[in-house]
Amino acid sequence: MTEPLSFEKSRRSASPPRLPEADVAGPEPSQILAPDQLRTNPPGLPRLSEPEIMRHYSRLASMNYSISKQFYPLGSCTMKYNPVVNETAAALPGFADLHPYQDEDTVQGALDLMWRLERALCAVVGVERVTLQPAAGAHGEWTALRMIQAYHHSRGDTRTEVLVPDSAHGTNPASAALSGFHVVEVKSGRDGRISLADLESKLSPKVAALMLTNPNTLGLFEREILDIAEMVHATGAMLYYDGANLNAFMGICRPGDMGFDAVHMNLHKTFTTPHGGGGPGAGPVGVKADLVPFLPTPTVERTNGHLKLDFKRPRSIGRVRSFYGNFGMLVRAYAYIVAMGGDGLAQASRDAVLSANYLRKQVEDDLEMPHDGPCMHEFVASAHNLAGDGVRALDVAKALLDRDFYAPTVYFPLVVQEAIMVEPTETESKATLDAFAAAIKEIVAEARSNPQALHDAPRNLPVGRLDEVAAARRINAYLQGQSEDPVLRWKPAQK
Repeated sequence: MTEPLSFEKSRRSASPPRLPEADVAGPEPSQILAPDQLRTNPPGLPRLSEPEIMRHYSRLASMNYSISKQFYPLGSCTMKYNPVVNETAAALPGFADLHPYQDEDTVQGALDLMWRLERALCAVVGVERVTLQPAAGAHGEWTALRMIQAYHHSRGDTRTEVLVPDSAHGTNPASAALSGFHVVEVKSGRDGRISLADLESKLSPKVAALMLTNPNTLGLFEREILDIAEMVHATGAMLYYDGANLNAFMGICRPGDMGFDAVHMNLHKTFTTPHGGGGPGAGPVGVKADLVPFLPTPTVERTNGHLKLDFKRPRSIGRVRSFYGNFGMLVRAYAYIVAMGGDGLAQASRDAVLSANYLRKQVEDDLEMPHDGPCMHEFVASAHNLAGDGVRALDVAKALLDRDFYAPTVYFPLVVQEAIMVEPTETESKATLDAFAAAIKEIVAEARSNPQALHDAPRNLPVGRLDEVAAARRINAYLQGQSEDPVLRWKPAQK
């Protein structure tokens, strides 16, 4: 199952591509650019007929895995169905055809949607204000930490540390380090939740914030969250909420009520906007009253029914995104919230938790369960029980690909050996969950009878198992100047 590149399929006998005339008014490029900046030869674009190009990209698309093809149980990523009606809303001419820098009098509808979305998100997570600017989850983390940093500086309080649990997403310590903080790890207890004793030993006047996910990355609710918040606030630090797992209890309980001061949300997880292969996502951040003055500029304000973008915020950390974020994602998220309503959002979370617990129960006799249940919206299993047969979590993941299921997250969080992290979401049917559980049982049985078959997986995909170790070593050798450039793109043969 391979597809040659369009350059490789190109035929000299075919007509060259028909390119539209430039629609930019003004002088010809030759009147503006220096001679050495102008092409002397036409670009080497592939020469194929339009149907051939269409079929080429359709075949490539058919090789790609997506939520529209099959179950996507990627733990901690909430790969839920993206309703088509959201796409229709985002494509409305009044939204899709706007220019980011139109005068605010001509975009009152767009500003009204952002204002309403902010109000809705405030209600869901229990905060005073929300910035919609951050373009992704990690960008939201960084934005929240910058506001917390500005808050401490405004009080003449220099704090240099951020606490991060050992089970946290890798972006948490990265965002803290990028903001100039020293990262201090807080250990988990035997039950998989944060150790209060270790947290207490790490808290000091140097700590600016504790970054926490609740439910945590193991899919477990931090039952002592009120005590954690009290301990953090007693030292003058702030509590930051990583919203990766908000799908577990939206409409049921609110991070703001648990004591969190800054709450980041992933619209591309919880609120059904597409992940988009690295973008565009959207990672709004909500804050309690103490952090409101430091929100990024501009904010959306309503005065006597008129909406405007307010840039006059003297204590703001400034703009963190061009225009006001990924507006198309904001439209999609708002459409989802309006369609669901408060009761619908709460039911979605209940269904997500039910799905995870049902699936966990289905496979608990096949894989190890390192922590006692029940779980929340996701669970972490372990393939450590298959080690005696020479089978690892990676083998289970590759075998699932052969059975037309996307692989769950593996080897994360790092606190669990041979981790397999599964998040079914609320949008999958019982029949799909049963089929996935049956595939796990079949793979475990094969691990006992024919482990080599799992080592050879996947066999039915366009690409077999890649040598990731060799690739990493080659890149590392290149970075250290010990090898030639890695081959990252196709180059035509030299004449």
